[in-house]
Amino acid sequence: MPSYPYVLLSAAVSLDGYLDDTTPERLLLSGPSDFDRVDEVRASVDAILIGAGTIRADNPRLLVNSAERRAARVAAGKPEYPLKVTVSASGELDAAANFWHTGGDKIVYTTEKGAERLRREPVAADIVALGPELDWRALLAHLREMRGVERLMVEGGGTIHTQLMTQGLADELQLVLAPLFVGDPEAPRLFGPGGYQGGRLRLLESRRIEDVVLMRYAPTAPGAGTLPCAADRHWLALACELAERCPPSETAFSVGAVVVAADGTELARGYSREGGDPHVHAEEAALAKIAAGDPRLASATVYSSLEPCTHRSSRPVPCARLILRAGARRVVTAWREPDTFVAGADGSGMLAAQGVDVLVLPEYEERAKAPNAHLLP
Repeated sequence: MPSYPYVLLSAAVSLDGYLDDTTPERLLLSGPSDFDRVDEVRASVDAILIGAGTIRADNPRLLVNSAERRAARVAAGKPEYPLKVTVSASGELDAAANFWHTGGDKIVYTTEKGAERLRREPVAADIVALGPELDWRALLAHLREMRGVERLMVEGGGTIHTQLMTQGLADELQLVLAPLFVGDPEAPRLFGPGGYQGGRLRLLESRRIEDVVLMRYAPTAPGAGTLPCAADRHWLALACELAERCPPSETAFSVGAVVVAADGTELARGYSREGGDPHVHAEEAALAKIAAGDPRLASATVYSSLEPCTHRSSRPVPCARLILRAGARRVVTAWREPDTFVAGADGSGMLAAQGVDVLVLPEYEERAKAPNAHLLP
């Protein structure tokens, strides 16, 4: 399973949801203090991405403007400027744009046809062809695995924000709300037709900056099938945190679990040996808190730091069977069960054989193992 960077979407909008107006000059939606905040965020990331349309419309330099912040990056062993990234299916790019001639390294992600065009009309950047079509998952995996990008800031435009949100690939939305109206239906909006259908977002922060308001949100709705989404990582990280609460044991693993409805509502959480019961398992503890027959279970996702068990001596029904009985059809876990207590345990296989979508995110394995280190070789 490929790993992706932490994807942070950054935008400023009017009260009626517009990114800009239709005049030749760019509409400045915030002021100096917020521009400085954006500069601070830029300095904190490994790469900044904008679409080719933003390059054409705004001709940005996309720099870290503060000399002190650039110096701090260098002192930390990072390049002076984050990697600058753009996406263009057509490869139709202006080689004279500021984007190519300021800052540090640049990269263009494009299609095979776009790459052919860029070989004829080159720009000052590395060119990566993703195939016949643009593929956001392949792009993010390449940034993480080949360029070492752990945090990616996306500054637009609206089409890119929409695609990343609707595909469940955005970990965070930083939205600045400006106290004005645009009122022009031809002006660009933050999200395109259809918008984001992934349920309510979770508010992380709300802060006044001069006359604008910064709001930070995180998606909460689980993914579908065996494709991971950003919210899956959030909920699995919470399951790993819950595992750390388990009373220590020499004869059982410490595991955390969370059950989440399709709209991102947390239905229940639990952890091993919760409530002083020396035998209760995490998934068992969580599912016991949900009313039998709750219709949301059929489309819910169960997150468990360790794959659900298939054999146990302390209870008649193992956790994999409890999940099947509850009706949940998707499970996300961090760690396959080792042979420490049960040889050949395969909760993932049992669930998959019954039609449950099982997703393992190995980047969380070490976090899941941490409270169980005393049980491992």
